[in-house]
Amino acid sequence: MQSTAAVSISASSVATGGARSGAVRRAGGVRVSGLRGEASACPSLRISPVAPARLPVAKASTNGAVAGSGGFDYDLVIIGAGVGGHGAALHAVEEGLKTAIIEGDVVGGTCVNRGCVPSKALLAVSGRMRELHDEHHMKSLGLQVSSAGYDRQGVADHANNLASKIRSNLTNSMKALGVDILTGVGTIVGKQKVRYGKVGFPDKEITARNIIIATGSVPFVPKGIEIDGKTVFTSDHALKLESVPDWIAIVGSGYIGLEFSDVYTALGTLDQLMPGFDPEIAKLAQRVLINPRKIDYHTGVFASKITPAKDGKPVLIELIDAKTKEHKETLEVDAALIATGRAPFTKGLGLENINVTTQRGFVPVDERMRVMDADGNVVPNLYCIGDANGKLMLAHAASAQGISVVEQISGRDHILNHLSIPAACFTHPEISMVGLTEPQAREKADKEGFKVTVVKTSFKANTKALAENEGDGIAKLIYRPDTGEILGVHILGLHAADLIHEASNAIALGTRVQDIKFAVHAHPTLSEVLDELFKAAKVSSGLSHSVNEPVAA
Repeated sequence: MQSTAAVSISASSVATGGARSGAVRRAGGVRVSGLRGEASACPSLRISPVAPARLPVAKASTNGAVAGSGGFDYDLVIIGAGVGGHGAALHAVEEGLKTAIIEGDVVGGTCVNRGCVPSKALLAVSGRMRELHDEHHMKSLGLQVSSAGYDRQGVADHANNLASKIRSNLTNSMKALGVDILTGVGTIVGKQKVRYGKVGFPDKEITARNIIIATGSVPFVPKGIEIDGKTVFTSDHALKLESVPDWIAIVGSGYIGLEFSDVYTALGTLDQLMPGFDPEIAKLAQRVLINPRKIDYHTGVFASKITPAKDGKPVLIELIDAKTKEHKETLEVDAALIATGRAPFTKGLGLENINVTTQRGFVPVDERMRVMDADGNVVPNLYCIGDANGKLMLAHAASAQGISVVEQISGRDHILNHLSIPAACFTHPEISMVGLTEPQAREKADKEGFKVTVVKTSFKANTKALAENEGDGIAKLIYRPDTGEILGVHILGLHAADLIHEASNAIALGTRVQDIKFAVHAHPTLSEVLDELFKAAKVSSGLSHSVNEPVAA
């Protein structure tokens, strides 16, 4: 098997014009890495409790006519039918709002059609292939596997069929609840007015008491990179799995790059990590996910130019020194996956009609997702959620923001706590996180004058992980010993993406360490990793805790 080459590139120089800085936006550090075979995936919500403040709201009457909506066609119109728009639409119907959703492409958006959903199908395959090819692992379980192979088209069909099924489920759920699905490109033409239509058909104009922008994002391609969709491509193309190149370079070391490195290296074809991740977790991830695999990588360089293969010549990747900008070398590979993150899809929305100016493409919003105009004022009855506002570019974050907006529209003030929203990278093993990294927590502590304590537990001490011979991994808790406040939790290990939610819920609900350490976890389960983690935390003496007394049977 041919060795792989990887080039680590820092985000600051390549990603000009995409997302703002943050834990989960564009893939920070960019790495070009050569690979030989594996599969990828995508990231995971929580809402902070806020005391409800009653606000006036127009509701739809039971016979379908809009009650008290001032003659508007709808109480709510959502532009974009991705995961965020879908979540907002369903909650709006539950609240009795007459709702329409406008979609110019297909229901489900990036996550369902070109992101989270099909990538999970590929990752499921790559995980199984990796396990079957691990002879030592198989023997330790007493299993013998003579050979393991895969059918590329069958794998691609599995991903496409899953996306189709989920897309159908989303569409049917909205139709069943009475959401009007309007086909076309939506444009805001004035206060509470939207025009939509598609090529070859006349445009239509509707009015709405409230409008939510949920148009999502598209792959971000840095300058100097030429995309042909075949030999130089983005994640949108890669998920079709039209080929598995022998020698591939991945540009980008965030969620997308890491997951695709997992796909390609498992299927026969990655890189350094991972801006926004806790440094200790990133270091361990490199040891577990990168070093043991056939991956060659370069650090301290940028990919200044990438040219697709043509006329029998390979893909050419020109690398320059990150500091001096001098040419260092040129890589020749069969294909290059550009995984440098996502950029907001906000062009053509008609924001100029309501005095709104985007910031690097993102729609400016306040903490309640209300759109801000060029003068810094709130635009009445207009909201923006998901990737288009750049606060946290995750599908479940978009859904949570949409639900939060509907709560406000329905008369209950609500502010989403973004620090309680978990994120996950579906590599093998998985990585997940919620809240602050250790450096972020210590910076906050220095500014606000409190102490930070860190405790860790290992998967090697967990019975369920050992039973599956999957002991690689740790869980890390960052907290305040004076109050017991949970500041962050980070996990690398078996099913980390599922385990993180106990921590995210604790942060969202304000649960303290001294309370959650009394929660009971089934034995033997992976959840005991977090059980041990919370029990290891020590808080200042004298802090009270509440333990509910059991009710006598």
